[in-house]
Amino acid sequence: MTDHDDESDQNLLAHVLLPVANEKDALATARVLEPYGPDRVTALHVVEKGGGVPDKTPVEQSEELAAESYAAVRTVFPDAEEHTAYARDIVDAIFDAAAEVDASAIAYRSRGGNRLLQFLSGDHSLKLVTHADRPVIALPRADEEE
Repeated sequence: MTDHDDESDQNLLAHVLLPVANEKDALATARVLEPYGPDRVTALHVVEKGGGVPDKTPVEQSEELAAESYAAVRTVFPDAEEHTAYARDIVDAIFDAAAEVDASAIAYRSRGGNRLLQFLSGDHSLKLVTHADRPVIALPRADEEE
């Protein structure tokens, strides 16, 4: 058994990295995290790079999307920090960001989708929870239209 007296090493919610995709997702994810009372939150938006092919969206549009996402998170967590990553692999970017900001945990809300969509996307959730070097908190999905 491990000794749980050192709270600083055990507090999963000391500094939560919160990956968000867009404004709607950011608000929904922040609202689901709020009841757990994290001490510190850093919102993360990953701008997906094409890696030799054209980017999915222009950088300016992606940065605007990130700014809108951060603003949405701040309606729930006014002191939330922001971190933007530019990468081809979203999950690896989340891991890198977690290390850069020294997050105690990564909290995410599954974005759902059917099995085919999950297969085609490489099932980010599976990779996130099986390859992380720190705790990953899967937040419950709110009952809302996506």
